[in-house]
Amino acid sequence: MTGVCGCCGALRPRYKRLVDNIFPEDPEDGLVKANMEKLTFYALSAPEKLDRIGAYLSERLSRDVARHRYGYVCIAMEALDQLLMACHCQSINLFVESFLKMVRKLLESDKPNLQILGTNSFVKFANIEEDTPSYHRSYDFFVSRFSEMCHSSFEDPDVRTKIRMAGIKGLQGVVRKTVNDELQANIWDPQHMDKIVPSLLFNLQTGERSESRSPSPLQASEKEKESPVELTELCFRELLGRAAYGNIKNAISPVLMHLDNHSLWEGKTFAVRCFKIIMYSIQSQHSHLVIQQLLGHLDANSKNSATVRAGIVEVLLEAAAIAASGSVGPTVLEVFNTLLRQLRLSVDYELTGSYDGSTNIGTKIIKAHEERQLQEAVIRTIGSFANTLPTYQRSEVMLFIMGKTPVPGVHLPMPSTGSGPESTRMIQVMLLKSLVQVTAGFQTTNMLTALPSSFLEPLLSFSLTEDPEVRMLVLQILLSLIDRHDSRPKFSNISIISDISVLKLKVEKCSRQDNLFMKKHGQQLYRHIYLGCKEPSSGRQHYETLFALLGLLSVELANEEVVVDLIRLALALQDLALSTDEALPVYNRCAVHALAAAYLNLICQLTTVPAFCQHIHEVIEVRQKESPYLLPEDVFIDNPKLPSSLVKVEGDVLFLQSKIAEVLGGSGYNTERLATPYVPQFTDEDRLSKRKSIGETISVQLEMESRNSPEKEERTPAEEITFETLKNAIVDSVGMEEQERERRRRVVEKFQKAPFEEIAAHCGARATLQQSKLNQIFEITIRPPPSPSGTISSGYGQTQSRSVPIYEMKFPDLCVY
Repeated sequence: MTGVCGCCGALRPRYKRLVDNIFPEDPEDGLVKANMEKLTFYALSAPEKLDRIGAYLSERLSRDVARHRYGYVCIAMEALDQLLMACHCQSINLFVESFLKMVRKLLESDKPNLQILGTNSFVKFANIEEDTPSYHRSYDFFVSRFSEMCHSSFEDPDVRTKIRMAGIKGLQGVVRKTVNDELQANIWDPQHMDKIVPSLLFNLQTGERSESRSPSPLQASEKEKESPVELTELCFRELLGRAAYGNIKNAISPVLMHLDNHSLWEGKTFAVRCFKIIMYSIQSQHSHLVIQQLLGHLDANSKNSATVRAGIVEVLLEAAAIAASGSVGPTVLEVFNTLLRQLRLSVDYELTGSYDGSTNIGTKIIKAHEERQLQEAVIRTIGSFANTLPTYQRSEVMLFIMGKTPVPGVHLPMPSTGSGPESTRMIQVMLLKSLVQVTAGFQTTNMLTALPSSFLEPLLSFSLTEDPEVRMLVLQILLSLIDRHDSRPKFSNISIISDISVLKLKVEKCSRQDNLFMKKHGQQLYRHIYLGCKEPSSGRQHYETLFALLGLLSVELANEEVVVDLIRLALALQDLALSTDEALPVYNRCAVHALAAAYLNLICQLTTVPAFCQHIHEVIEVRQKESPYLLPEDVFIDNPKLPSSLVKVEGDVLFLQSKIAEVLGGSGYNTERLATPYVPQFTDEDRLSKRKSIGETISVQLEMESRNSPEKEERTPAEEITFETLKNAIVDSVGMEEQERERRRRVVEKFQKAPFEEIAAHCGARATLQQSKLNQIFEITIRPPPSPSGTISSGYGQTQSRSVPIYEMKFPDLCVY
């Protein structure tokens, strides 16, 4: 029998004998290296035998696994690994099929050591670059099995850690093997991503830390690789770094789903860490795709709890900060539209206490403080996004937000039932807070184009409201827009400074654009400062902010004409505090006096006119001795010492307009304009905000009606727009505007004060003139044209037509050919 066996053995194929020879009698001796070299040389010499070698090795390995001869199993896998590393020929595909079949056999085993052995072999194979692609190879099993290993719950913690790390390495190998091979099954398909990404996040979550290890996928040390968390993060970064434009969505969707399913938005820490890894790992030009998916997810969770929505918004905030170095993308307004919609929904939820009667979530109790936290998070996120934008886009965003804000007198008020008015007010406050964030640090060289009338006029209309919080927000926005040299902190406190050089103010000559801006909007700004001081509900913070606004106007946008107007405004504020017609409390009167004194002290030193400074300082000295409650040091403090009433404020404690006009006139300033008291213009905003008296409203109506004919029954509510008015609006002709205002004032005064007979005579004369013009027009148009045949007169004054020969007719030259 021995001879027979020897004979049969000699007749076996050579490749089988070479494979058999690599296995020693005792598996502990390991692979027979000399025989392994012979097998490798044979495989390289006869590559067509590779598939048979692989099949035979696979057969032996399956038999050894079944017989629990694990030593021979390890030898077989080592041999396979060496053959794979050595053979890179076109015939390797069939050999790989046998190799993968053996790896699969090991992964299906319930022995952890065999699973780890199979995984290590697969990772080695994944790092091999094949010369020819495979058309029929499938990795579906490996994705599923490695994902399952990532969730291992083996009893021994050390073994469990090794199995999970093997699963992570296996997934990393699958990604490396398939991501760049167009002929393979697309690893980015949802069926694969829904297994890979949650497996990685599960392991990342088990060792969660407060912050991500690094903002970039750096190579970890060998010690760090021993931790599943570090290995998972590296694998996750590698996966995201390989994602192309069209694959970002499939990679991010499982992340959102995992955070939803495990309620991880509310903690914020892990969700923020995940998206920090994502934003730092993907290509920067794809950042906007991640932000877009987060916005869509926020909309999808509109009726979820406030803590979940706040968590998503916090993630958006962090993502926006990282995306600043790349690109927010073409969906800028979509970002702000979504955030503003969430802000409005949050306000509605807070006021109504329900999610629009939703049956599945309506049973949840809405907590007002959680909604407030969400609102603050949305506002911070809006500011974070705005800071990533260039100036021109930020101007568009400002206009966009203003378009969403209910403006007084323009938008119809909400129904008074329920919480309508309160909802409108809260929306105004929230959107204005958003504008405060957007305008923070706003700087532009051309304010006229960056801040058009379509933004400034609605903004300034808010300063007419009675709500002090709204007015305060408007002032903060104005300060951010005007302050271009970070001068605002220098005007934070109202005080009398004897030498303003300590402030180190940066005053530059106004550009042409700044001059045009003040010509167009200066009067509006003065008017709203005046009306802000006039409000009884204004407090210390309002007056301090108004002083800062006056100071910034003087430093940033003041030419000679603006300086004159600001001085006139300050004197008008003094007259306002003295007026007995205004029902201002004593504190407000003292505050306005103090504000005017502090500002005149500032502007006199900016103009550097000695006589002007001397007059201001003299009045301040008198006030320090006699009326300290008219100076800011005694008014703008925690417990101001004020008199019970302001009855006798006169004499040397007042700034004199005549004296100031005289001293400034000697230095070349417009004396006539200085001597004219400032009177705020009244516009349609006052009428719409219902702050004017009935008599003044009628005056405005008379002014508008006087531009039309008295007999005209249908009156137009607005002034006529002609080519000249459009031209004047373009060139900002201040002179024409002043003439128009003076003409209107005379018309209104005439209709208010002139006797009835004079008005009737004026209207009758206009009617007579109009009728005579109409008669002339009718005479021309109604009279028939002369007949070419002419007419002849007959008796009794009658006319009789007569025939005229054609040769006698007189034709115009142009009719003759």
